[in-house]
Amino acid sequence: MLGSRCNSKRLTVYCLPFGERLPKPSFAHFRSQQVTMVNHHELAQALSVPAKPTLADDVTERMRNAILSGQLAPEARLSEATLSKLMGVSRGPVREALACLEREGLIVVGRTGRASVARLSREDLDEVFSLRRTLERLAVEYACKRATPQDLDALQAVVDTMAATIARGISEKEAAELDLRFHDVIYNASRHQRLIATWTTLRPQVYVIMLSRNVASANFQDVAVNGHQEIVDAIRTGDTQHALAVIEQHMLVAYELVSNSYGPQPPDVGQSDGPASAAK
Repeated sequence: MLGSRCNSKRLTVYCLPFGERLPKPSFAHFRSQQVTMVNHHELAQALSVPAKPTLADDVTERMRNAILSGQLAPEARLSEATLSKLMGVSRGPVREALACLEREGLIVVGRTGRASVARLSREDLDEVFSLRRTLERLAVEYACKRATPQDLDALQAVVDTMAATIARGISEKEAAELDLRFHDVIYNASRHQRLIATWTTLRPQVYVIMLSRNVASANFQDVAVNGHQEIVDAIRTGDTQHALAVIEQHMLVAYELVSNSYGPQPPDVGQSDGPASAAK
């Protein structure tokens, strides 16, 4: 009886005694014998070329900027037909952009399918900050272990820029951008790709919330400079427990800075998982 065995380079033919059968190959056998046919030259070429932004990416970015800058005000209606005419594109890219911005929490789509710019409520504020508090703790924990001297220099540079900008007079937009830039560095220093991806999704909503802060207050200026400097110093020491305590306090103070602009806290806020309850 003839049998055959195949490997990645040749086919081997061999004989078995009469009446004997080939053993039934197992899944593990097939896995071990798989032939990987990869043209490494073509693969290298494909990976070396960065993906080009699509038209939908461009529309999404333009709409996101319009929302974050206030040009598209909260609760403003977003019509596919109107937006496509204003932006000079078909309705397809606009539809993709709306879906992306809905996932980011910047727009809401009602039961009738009508989209509008989101107005973040106190409930939204509490949810965003409770999630952000968890993400920041994880980012700081990993950054304490993985941050490079270059990461620490980048953090210090942002704090120095904050101090200089506040000294000459800082706007809400500048404050929000510098604040997020600082925390971007921490997330990147964590080298935790899924954590970074989650932060990237939440980031636009955090930006909108930050725009409501009173940047002229002495309390804000203390948090912006001294508070962030404490975080840098804590990560620099590599003392994870101390750094976690510092970022926890920072998140609670950050919550308080924006909380007043969202009106009084609901009676059951102490029973929630938000930053306000964490302070009690």
